[in-house]
Amino acid sequence: MNGKALALSGLAVGGGAAVLIRRWKEDASETGGVNDRWHTVTINRPLDEVSVNGRLPEPLAMLGDKIEVQVRLAPGDRGTEVAARLRDPVPSGPAGAGARLRGQDPRGPVRRALRDCRALLETGEVLSPDRPPTTHPGPGGKLISVATGRAREEGRL
Repeated sequence: MNGKALALSGLAVGGGAAVLIRRWKEDASETGGVNDRWHTVTINRPLDEVSVNGRLPEPLAMLGDKIEVQVRLAPGDRGTEVAARLRDPVPSGPAGAGARLRGQDPRGPVRRALRDCRALLETGEVLSPDRPPTTHPGPGGKLISVATGRAREEGRL
């Protein structure tokens, strides 16, 4: 590859990166957040059992106007998909990562409500881990306690 081709390649990569950064900054709101993505669960129940008379299941209804919710048939006749996301922008970048590490991620209640919703509709109850998960006072026991306490708001839906 000659010098001109190498220089043009560098300009193209730099220009592409600049466009992506500009778009990312335009998406951020005045509060430093971005619109959240949809969190979705598939519930093994018909649509009319999930959304009775247009009402949301109790765990999602408790979040009120803080969230947007979509309820639709799941592909392949596999029940109902329920998708939810926060209406307000969520912190992104270092602020978002810090909030998540501190256990203050605003998406946590949405994820928990979706999980609880699925559990209630499919089994009739929401199971919770035994308390206390460990009685070991050392660092390992504390780590297990923290992980168990935050598990319902993290991980895969």
